[in-house]
Amino acid sequence: MPFTLASLAVVFAWTWFLEPIAPAQAVVIIAVAVVALTVWHDARSGKWGFDWRAFRPAMVPVLVVTASGAALILAAGVAFGTLHDRRDFFGSFAALACWGLAQQWVLQTVIFAEARRRTSGAAGTWIAAAIFGAVHLPNPFLSAVTFAGAFFWCRIYDRFPNIVPLAMSHALGTLAILYAFDGDMTGRLRIGLSYLRFVA
Repeated sequence: MPFTLASLAVVFAWTWFLEPIAPAQAVVIIAVAVVALTVWHDARSGKWGFDWRAFRPAMVPVLVVTASGAALILAAGVAFGTLHDRRDFFGSFAALACWGLAQQWVLQTVIFAEARRRTSGAAGTWIAAAIFGAVHLPNPFLSAVTFAGAFFWCRIYDRFPNIVPLAMSHALGTLAILYAFDGDMTGRLRIGLSYLRFVA
């Protein structure tokens, strides 16, 4: 899984070592490096994650999983007494959909693709989900949620290889979390050293 390991090395270098000491603009270099690795991998494989024949069929399982997950998250917010309103739903959704598209592109076309080639569809799903959850360590809330989300997203992508519905699911799931819980519970969605500084 050479492209997966290279991408993880770049991300972990930023979240665990460089982010506290590098200028904020340096994150652009990290993003460019991950994009370059993904483009290189996808150019070699010929699969970019945009099979438009899979778009409509993917929407049904995506809607089921997303609606179920969002309902569960919002119900938990009600139970914990942390459910609250937020401004600019559509603006937030647009930004999160772009961020979700980038994450799903790397997750599905690199991490899941390499895991599946090394094992099988079923085992590859578990491996890709575990890797995606591990990227969000040491935030326990975010690691658990992203592991569960990645598991279902990879299963859907395995049958319907289009990342656009998954990006919308990613965005709506993140919005549900932001509406349902406060920053103390979510760790403000931080990972790596940034999360450790937050809890300290």
